[in-house]
Order: sequence, then structure tokens, then C-alpha cells
Amino acid sequence: MPDQAPSQGKLSQLLAEWPKGAVAVQSWFDEREIPRQLADRYCRFGWLRRIGRGAYARLHETVEWTGGLYALQQQLGLPLHAGGKTALELQGYAHYLPMRAGGVKWLFGPPKAKPPRWFLKRDWGDRPRCMATNLFQSSPGLALTKKKIEDYEIRLSAPERAILELLDQLPESQGFEEAQQLMESLATLRPELVQQLLENCRSIKAKRLFLLLAEICGHQWLSALKLDVVELGKGKRLLVKGGHFDRKFQISTPYQRHDKEHIPA
Repeated sequence: MPDQAPSQGKLSQLLAEWPKGAVAVQSWFDEREIPRQLADRYCRFGWLRRIGRGAYARLHETVEWTGGLYALQQQLGLPLHAGGKTALELQGYAHYLPMRAGGVKWLFGPPKAKPPRWFLKRDWGDRPRCMATNLFQSSPGLALTKKKIEDYEIRLSAPERAILELLDQLPESQGFEEAQQLMESLATLRPELVQQLLENCRSIKAKRLFLLLAEICGHQWLSALKLDVVELGKGKRLLVKGGHFDRKFQISTPYQRHDKEHIPA
């Protein structure tokens, strides 16, 4: 006997609750009494499409990596967020930087928060990459915010947190020149939030770079910080051989001050 089309009653309710542009996972279907067998039949009859094991999209809808991240955050409950340069891009701070097709989109989370295979292996156009980090281990949710995309929201780093995440990636995964350009765009950071982040950040390198770049860029909010309670570690940090050594923050980088605080390495 030919396979009979299933009733569309549950499907109609599902589509009404399903944000446009988002991926939906099987556990979310299960909560709505749609087992895998029924989801498979919806796909066979051309009402849904499978984009990976246990992950679905509307039939004629293009889903971006952000729609996949929404499913990871809201349906699977994974403590992942868009951070670093990607969070700054999404909030309009990198509009003057060249945008490359198929560029890396950075996700941050604790080491055990690993996305499912369907998210990592799918060709989104862009390339999501997960950075396992405990940069703010004592306050993991500090300075996270939300951004609306189509009919759904994703969790991402506020600019104050994103720039520290980016600086922690230097020089392995991010470039010094882009980092300085991005810092130059951050003239309106909230000093009270910056203070909290600096006090909770575990990366000495990121904090020293952050403060050095903020001084080079001349940001006004820097004067409101209480640096005597920020742990900046001891000893020198060499990030670039033959770079410029900054006496104040004891770090060697490509960045050069135009005052007496700077001497060559």
C-alpha cells in the first residue's frame, strides 16, 4: 500500500510555533508530540526538509548559521554564544572591515559545550568555529546580550566582552591590525561593565592588550576605570618578536605609542 499522507494538524501547530529562519531539532519536536517517525514522514511528503541528523528546516526556507545557533541555545540548551569579532560584526562595529565570503564565525563556550555534528558539518556559507574557553569562569553569563534576527533571537557577547574575547585570541586566531581597528570603534563602551569584565577576566594577556589599545586610541571611558583592583599579573609578555615593548603594561606587540611610555624591545 502507498504511504498515506499524515494529518497536517500537528504540523500546522508546529509551524505556528517555529520561528522563521531557525533550525528545529528533534527534541523540540518531541516536546510537541512529533516523534522522529512522523517527522520523517513530513519530510517524505515534502512538508519539511532534514538538514542533518535530528535537525530540520522549513521546506523552502534558507537557514543561516545563526538559525542553527538559535537551536543550539534555545532548544538544546547549550551554553554557547557568538563572541569575539563575530559579536562585534553582528552589532555593527566592523562595518568598515573587509567582509569575506565563507569567513569564520566565532562561538565561545566552556570546553564541554560541543555542538552536534549537523551544525559543525553543514555548509552554511560561513564557517562556525567553536572556541573552548573559561575566560570568565566565575561569571560565565557576564556581559552577554541578545540580538534579534528574523523571528528569533541569539545570545552573543556585548561589545565590552567581545573585544576581550578577541584579544585573548591574539596572535593565533586574530590579527593585530584588525584588533586595533575594532578597538578604535569602541568609543562608547560602558565603564562600569568594562570594570566588571576586567576584574573577572582570567587572561592577563587580554587585559594588558585591552588597556594598551584603549590608551593608544584615547578612549574617554578609560579614565573611569579603577585599575588598582584589576589583576594584571607580573613579568613581561612577549607576543611579537622584535615588536614594541610597552613599559607600562610590560607587553611586546606591534602597537607603538607616540609618547615616552614606549620604547623598542
